[in-house]
Amino acid sequence: MGKFTISKRKNDEYQFNLKAGNGEIILTSEGYTTKANCQKGIESVRINSQDDSRYDRRVAVNEKDYFVLKARNGEIIGKSQYYSSKSSMEIGIDSVKTNAPTAEIVDETL
Repeated sequence: MGKFTISKRKNDEYQFNLKAGNGEIILTSEGYTTKANCQKGIESVRINSQDDSRYDRRVAVNEKDYFVLKARNGEIIGKSQYYSSKSSMEIGIDSVKTNAPTAEIVDETL
């Protein structure tokens, strides 16, 4: 079972990571100024992760494949790691779709 972990960055912004059942990070958020907004971001991932059109598949300057998950308003909610192939990236997207709806939330800032 996957989980969302909430943590604090060095600049005091909050962020979340969505981890797969094996503990691997499959999606990382942008920075949030408040924990409440970070939690709203998690809820947005839960909702938007089920809609394939919300995934923007990209190629980085280093030729690695990655994806971003966008909300309905076009804002980026989270970004994946870099993958060595398009098929690996698609497996990552499937993992977000599988894990996000029921992932527990672990607040590491407490």
